[in-house]
Amino acid sequence: SSGEKPAATPTDTAPYWRRTVMDAVTYCASQVVAAGFSPELRLRMGPIAGSGEGATAGPDGAAPASRVQAFQTLMAALEQLRAEVFRTPRDPEALQAAFIVFRDRLDDCRLATASVYAHLEDNGISVGLVFRLRQLRERVLRIRELLDCVLAPAPAPSVARLVGKLVTAGGERSSIRGLIATNSSLLAAKVTERSAEAGEHYITRDRPAYLRMVRQAAGGGALTAVTVLMKFAIVALGLSAFWNGFWAGAMYAASFVTIQLLHLTLATKQPAMTAPAMAARLHRLKDQGGVEAFVDEVTHLVRSQVAAVLGNVGVVVPVMLGVGVLARVVLDHPVLDDEHAMAVLKSLSLAGPTAIYAAFTGVLLFAASIVAGWTENAFVLHRLDSALRHNPRIGAVLGPKRARRWAGFMRTHISGFASNISLGFMLGLAPAFAAFFGIGLEVRHVTLSAGQIAAAAASIGPDALHLPALWWAAAAIPVTGAINVSVSFYFAFRLALRAHSVSRADRVLIRAAILARWRRRATSFFLPVGAGR
Repeated sequence: SSGEKPAATPTDTAPYWRRTVMDAVTYCASQVVAAGFSPELRLRMGPIAGSGEGATAGPDGAAPASRVQAFQTLMAALEQLRAEVFRTPRDPEALQAAFIVFRDRLDDCRLATASVYAHLEDNGISVGLVFRLRQLRERVLRIRELLDCVLAPAPAPSVARLVGKLVTAGGERSSIRGLIATNSSLLAAKVTERSAEAGEHYITRDRPAYLRMVRQAAGGGALTAVTVLMKFAIVALGLSAFWNGFWAGAMYAASFVTIQLLHLTLATKQPAMTAPAMAARLHRLKDQGGVEAFVDEVTHLVRSQVAAVLGNVGVVVPVMLGVGVLARVVLDHPVLDDEHAMAVLKSLSLAGPTAIYAAFTGVLLFAASIVAGWTENAFVLHRLDSALRHNPRIGAVLGPKRARRWAGFMRTHISGFASNISLGFMLGLAPAFAAFFGIGLEVRHVTLSAGQIAAAAASIGPDALHLPALWWAAAAIPVTGAINVSVSFYFAFRLALRAHSVSRADRVLIRAAILARWRRRATSFFLPVGAGR
């Protein structure tokens, strides 16, 4: 009759907590499916493992059937699992079989989602995409934790772990810092990987590469001598603080870009780029000999920096001394007057705040590498090389072949352009902006400082050898170089460690291995030793 109550189903008679947990599994699974069908992820997925090479995208760029199928079958597998969970009496074998099918479907969804990362390697990444990927991953993990509570023979430990994670997640939900940290870690990884690609070119692993680095650094030192002279010329114009910094920054940027295009090397700019290249090898620490191989990379890196600094300073100093002597002989006028020359020596003295300024310059070097990584990522993400290649106006002006060459040229050099231009303007404008706020902050780059000291000494003449100010300034050169290198490398390496989720224990292991190598073969950190080095 119409007044009779419907018969109770197994779901109705199940404990309330079990129904609630299975409802939560259903909600999470439906969100996983919705995310998998979203165009942002679906169109970026690759064939999942075991799907074969025949899984190709459709004519509209849609995902292969093997990828889509992972999400299409997930809810059906979940419904079968729900039926077995609430069946009375429970059939353990049928429940286990339903769980295995659902687990496999869930793993297929996870693998299909993981295939998005291969697309990001070549096509860039965005914060929104990072958020979707992390959110989907967290939901897959939450489904597993919830099923542990339902299917475990003794659910108490699984429930306790789940409650603890829910409490932690509830606290992080209101944390802006946690949100930024969570969603920036993969973006940081991509930025460091972009820098790592460039950084590989700055690491020398054998004697020929070491000597090539010295030659490239020598060329960079010669060009930096011109930069120092132009800096003095800008200062002599007597411009206001901002315009003095602006034109100095533009001049630095032009000089650094010229060094890049001529395939020369500027010392201290390397560590911020090479640190991510080293950190990219940290996933091998668990392998046999992985730690020793990583320490080898450390020695290669330090040697590369030594070669770059020696090449830069070893050329910029004699070139500036020669220019100073030539100016006295030919023009009968020094590069700097005595008052200005003494001011340069005193400002670059080790007894002053040179070490602090060198550390600040190291931070700027690191910031330039971040700008480079972000710029290259944006260039790739928005496919600007394709836009340059196929833009009708550019094609009409340059022609199709030349447009393709320019697109490839920009794709290859965009990271270097961004790094050099940003570094140049930061070196020029940072002191001006700091002065605006009443902060007396200067930049101290080892190659530029060495060139200025040489120019000041040449302007004063042989009497400079008797001035304590000259020797205090000369003593600051190695200190400035060491601080420039170590500070920029520290920040870049720390970011790379965070991006690659290196544990504290592994960090301790790395430090111990490096110290052990230093005690055994300290010379390997400075000179190529052995045939293979």
